[in-house]
Amino acid sequence: MKFDELNDNNYLLFAIKNYENPQAVTEDDFYDDLKRIKYIKRLLKRYRNTGELRTHLILNHFIVLFNVFGDAGIPLLFFKLDKELWSCTKSFLTYLGRVPEHPITGLNRIVDDNFVIKQLHDL
Repeated sequence: MKFDELNDNNYLLFAIKNYENPQAVTEDDFYDDLKRIKYIKRLLKRYRNTGELRTHLILNHFIVLFNVFGDAGIPLLFFKLDKELWSCTKSFLTYLGRVPEHPITGLNRIVDDNFVIKQLHDL
């Protein structure tokens, strides 16, 4: 199956295909790792709504996500996130050195969130 564009029909298959966690024993382990996207989304929405940025927790979720999904974590993440969260997401990706060189992703057109960048540089 080609994954030129993620959609609701192929999202889960794409995630399964790119999942590499040698410590995962059950299907629940896979879904627990996939839930990290939901946790990131929730934390970024909290930041957008209240201004509370839990930088370390968000970074931990990003790191685990990339450890088990590799570079596939980026399309998985952006498919599930609302566009209003893309700016702060890109800031975290930039900090982690995970912004791909690919012009296809369109990440180069997304403006970084200055507050997030400042918080990450203060770590």
